[in-house]
Amino acid sequence: MELSHEEILRYSRHLLIPEVGLEGQQKLKASSALVIGTGGLGSPVALYLAAAGVGRIGLVDYDVVDSSNLQRQVIHGTSMVGKLKVESAKQRLLDLNPLIQVEAFNEPFTSENAIRIAKDYDILIDGTDNFPTRYLTNDLCVFLGKPNVYGSIYRFDGQASVFFAKEGPCYRCLFPEPPPPGLVPSCAEGGVLGVLPATIGSVQASEALKLLLGIGSPLIGKLLLYNALDMSFDFVTLKKNPKCRVCGPNADVTELIDYEEFCGVPGHDHEDDGSAGADWDISASDLRARVSSASGLLLLDVREPHELAISALRGATNIPLGQLAARLSELDSAREMVVFCKAGTRSARALELLVSAGFKKVKNLKGGINAWAREVDQSLPIY
Repeated sequence: MELSHEEILRYSRHLLIPEVGLEGQQKLKASSALVIGTGGLGSPVALYLAAAGVGRIGLVDYDVVDSSNLQRQVIHGTSMVGKLKVESAKQRLLDLNPLIQVEAFNEPFTSENAIRIAKDYDILIDGTDNFPTRYLTNDLCVFLGKPNVYGSIYRFDGQASVFFAKEGPCYRCLFPEPPPPGLVPSCAEGGVLGVLPATIGSVQASEALKLLLGIGSPLIGKLLLYNALDMSFDFVTLKKNPKCRVCGPNADVTELIDYEEFCGVPGHDHEDDGSAGADWDISASDLRARVSSASGLLLLDVREPHELAISALRGATNIPLGQLAARLSELDSAREMVVFCKAGTRSARALELLVSAGFKKVKNLKGGINAWAREVDQSLPIY
């Protein structure tokens, strides 16, 4: 891969580094990387790989840009709200570096299409926020013999590693089984500091470039732990698990499986529709009618106390989801009750807990207080 005069000028600061030089830049031009997810982590990863001159970059996503993304997903802009994320990201990357090739895959990354999408890329970079896609990416990389550059973020904490079964452990060596559904909240539920993806995503981009160049010591067999509040970086040594079901000598998972069924949660990064099931849901408009006619109806808000400052329903009782099991005695099981949260995800889990404890007159506000703000009371903000 020869470099043009334009490319030599563009990448001149790379060419001056002995570990990169002209030969290394030619390697980057000839290399390819698949970025799975164009959100918080995918934004800095894709931007820096494009700027560095990685010749072919693939983008996988099937979401659209929302204004709530812009606090951290810096590859997108306000003008792109409502547009496909992969098209928004592709346009930004080609504006940053028109000398590279960008391929957009506007589809969910699933067991059915993963091999087709990933097989011709040198390296895969996990920029997702859900367990089904993480396990899928890991298993796919093991089967295809490719490195998996992993990152994870939540509130102020981040993790990064390189899972490469040929040279070290895979993701399943560290986490053989997914956590129970609902135990680990997503960024959509718990939030994330806007600059945190920049830190972890930059680490992922650095690891990808090192792997493509064949320089330095990648994070193979090491897990980086980062905390933005105390600005700490810690490292945990990881070892290959000889009993790993995917990369171990007696592996019994030898092909891609149904990862949504395996993890018990949907394989996407954005909020779901906030439904607990048709038999258990109540819409915001129906709740408005019930509130007007049923004086004995209890509204149970299972959000965190600091969320009440953003929006609240008058007369609602607040018991955060994490405290609900220990405070069931405060509730009257004979009373009609509607449970709600921000978007319906936590309240659906709260409803399961209440029903298992013997509560029968309980409903979930589908879509949460955000649905109420959209359909009933537009004076309330949506967050």
